[in-house]
Amino acid sequence: MERNEAAEDRGKDNRPDAFERFVDAANQVVSRAPFFTVIVAALVLWALSKPLWGSTTKWELGLHTGSAILSLLLLVLLENAGRRSEEAAQEKLNVIAEALSDLMSHHARDSDELRESVDKLREAVGLEERH
Repeated sequence: MERNEAAEDRGKDNRPDAFERFVDAANQVVSRAPFFTVIVAALVLWALSKPLWGSTTKWELGLHTGSAILSLLLLVLLENAGRRSEEAAQEKLNVIAEALSDLMSHHARDSDELRESVDKLREAVGLEERH
């Protein structure tokens, strides 16, 4: 049986690079309760530090600047993790569709309607015709 492009792509070495490994590690840390606890503790320390700042404006600016930087970094990291998760789910769906189209093709020899359904399925996920 001949392999199509989707099957060949799955056979390639798709190990994550250093940034993706960092994103995975950050995602594991950020998505757990201890990170939330650290953020709450930082906010409490910030609130208690008010007497140390020269003015209320500077005190508030410190929080806004820090939270904006942290939010931007977390957004980028979590979006990357989410994108890769979606790609992995799509790849799984493609594998299921490929297997289903193969099964349907095997049984479609006597049914024009089933052959038409196989063609529609392959077209929908971009699978190539096998000869």
